[in-house]
Amino acid sequence: MVRFMKHKTYNIITLGCQMNKSDSERIAGYLENLGYKLNNDRYSSDLVVVNTCGVRQSAEDRIYGIIPRIKKKNPKAKIVLTGCLSNREDVKKRLKEKVDIWLPTVQIPNLKYQITNKFQIPNNKSQSCGYLKIKSKYSSMISAFVPIGNGCNNFCSYCVVPMARGGEVYRPAKDIVQEVENLVKIGYKEINLIAQNVNSYKSQITNNKFQTNSKLQITNSKQINFSGLLQMINSISGNFWIRFSTSHPKDMSDELIKIITNCKKVCRHIHLPAQSGDNEILKKMNRNYTAGHYKKLIKKIRRAMPDTSITTDAIVGFPGETREQFNNTAELFKEMKFDMAYVSKYSPRPGTAAENLDDNVSREEKKKREENLMRILRKTAWENNKQYIGEIVEVLIEGEKNNFYFGKIKTGKSVRIMNYELGIRNLVGKFVKVKIIKSRDFGLEGEIA
Repeated sequence: MVRFMKHKTYNIITLGCQMNKSDSERIAGYLENLGYKLNNDRYSSDLVVVNTCGVRQSAEDRIYGIIPRIKKKNPKAKIVLTGCLSNREDVKKRLKEKVDIWLPTVQIPNLKYQITNKFQIPNNKSQSCGYLKIKSKYSSMISAFVPIGNGCNNFCSYCVVPMARGGEVYRPAKDIVQEVENLVKIGYKEINLIAQNVNSYKSQITNNKFQTNSKLQITNSKQINFSGLLQMINSISGNFWIRFSTSHPKDMSDELIKIITNCKKVCRHIHLPAQSGDNEILKKMNRNYTAGHYKKLIKKIRRAMPDTSITTDAIVGFPGETREQFNNTAELFKEMKFDMAYVSKYSPRPGTAAENLDDNVSREEKKKREENLMRILRKTAWENNKQYIGEIVEVLIEGEKNNFYFGKIKTGKSVRIMNYELGIRNLVGKFVKVKIIKSRDFGLEGEIA
């Protein structure tokens, strides 16, 4: 690969989800392979990459402040806009004088040509999995995002992802396993498998027998599904945890629940977006399941793994949502007793089916509904967390601040460790036994056991 002059520097601004963070790590690895060096100051960098999120209006609005400010303070910088908004014609029109390169995520491998203005790369969605072969510059030395695929086939009526990223394309299992093996070998303690819908994962097997350094063999099948992938990664030697997100309720199978139960390295934390507790709204959202199906699924997971934490997503104020329909979502929150939820106020997204619906719930009402769900969530989360008091749990220490260690337990709950003053040092990146002595709504406190 042609390398650029060593003095060239880059800065990456990441907005949005775990997938965007992982994409930014791959962009960083790509640019450093070209000879660019990281510069933490966006106002003095030669190249600034803005990795955008178009899922919510609030995330989109941020770029209209960030990009003009960079261009004003650093006019010589070449600005690259990638992510969800890179194909939006209205965004291009609004920022046409500010952005130098419009780069859909799947075209990241062609960035070198656009930087040098050699030629314009056509929009070829067949490249969807190619950029995932780029080696990441991981932002953490403890926990790593490992994408297993890109894109989505579900076309939820409110979501831009299928338009922004294209249809589902998945990495070969051998590539994923090899990346995880390498990460574990150099000391990573937490592997986060990510995709828009991990449950839909599939990898074709070209040989009759598939074998990796994990010594797990899968035969008599034409493809590996997500359950098989978890088994393979779970069998890799080493002391590490496996997390995954995001799952879709319609694809959470009995087989997968059984595999998660039997795989000791897979964390007892399942993020399962509900979005609504009302069947009519779920149908308008094109979610392809009912509230009843969702409730049965959660109960099935908890029967198999009573210690599992369940987190979710919900949208309030979807077009046409009545107060009675919202109350069904509130009842879902009360009954399911979630450990955490990401509640968002509906905002129309250009190009989605829901954009054509009448956004008839006022901002004030959306805010009230959001606050209502959060009140329920704080109560159920606190009740769930109280059960940990007196328990000794394993914590992966992620850092230290103000004379406290902090980290997470296997169920994904945050823990602040109180007795740092005892002089215990060098625990970051290690698994430590901690006794929980106090609970909060969204966190725990403990002391080293």
